[in-house]
Amino acid sequence: MQQFAFEMRDISIRYPHFVMENISLSLPKGQVMGLVGVNGAGKSTTIRMLMGLVKPDAGQINVLGYQLPAQQVQAKYDIGFASDDMRLYKSQTLQWHMDFIRSVYPQFDPAYAKELLQRFELIGEQKIKGLSHGQRVKACLLLVLARRPKLLVLDEPTTGLDPVARDEVISELAEILRDDERSVLFSSHNTHDIEKLSDQIAFLDRGKLLALQDKETYLDSWSRFRCQLPANANADATMSVAGAVSIKRHGQLAEVITDQNSAGFVAQLAQAGFQVLEQHRMSLEEIFVANVKRSR
Repeated sequence: MQQFAFEMRDISIRYPHFVMENISLSLPKGQVMGLVGVNGAGKSTTIRMLMGLVKPDAGQINVLGYQLPAQQVQAKYDIGFASDDMRLYKSQTLQWHMDFIRSVYPQFDPAYAKELLQRFELIGEQKIKGLSHGQRVKACLLLVLARRPKLLVLDEPTTGLDPVARDEVISELAEILRDDERSVLFSSHNTHDIEKLSDQIAFLDRGKLLALQDKETYLDSWSRFRCQLPANANADATMSVAGAVSIKRHGQLAEVITDQNSAGFVAQLAQAGFQVLEQHRMSLEEIFVANVKRSR
């Protein structure tokens, strides 16, 4: 039987200007889920419910075997949380912070923390006010990871980083997650980070779950075709291919996007009069944009 780090079943929650209804989301233990969505999609609300900070109007939430929000205190000992707006004491050193966290969480691993110091190229004796933004992000991740949490929740941890610093943090985080099997929920609107880290993809938009699937299977199911249309093709005939998410005509050329990529779909294109000139694999960002446009 498959075990889950968390399960959200039939979750509904209502605010004056935002609604989530009948959301079901689950993360198998030992996997990384990328939670993708634009600002206001419901990512932060989902995380607040998983942390026991918000009670849904309907549905059940189980995190690491604990029912939330009733058992949130017990669950939080095994949950590590990091976000872009976490703040450290500027006048204190990173080592002071490590000692403080160790005093609160008995499972804090000093040897692992020392290893992370080296991997992140940080100095324990350096004061927080002397760190760059990228180094502060790494410091926060170190403090969370060294607790050895069973579930790691990362909420937009790389927001505000320049491209080089973001790539550095994500690359190092990917290496760390490969070294130590743990369950991770990684929330971001940056699909490049999600694509690099995740095993599963979950798309949220306007409080709706658009997709939840294994990343590689999901990426393989989408494709973009560049096609030639016959000279006598009319507009109506080129807008009716089953399985097409979108069709854009440019004179006698057409761009067709599908989430049902297969030999059968190519045959349907041919039957509709499309001559396939090129086929391209789509990035997660391109898929996300196409999916959101379709849902809206």
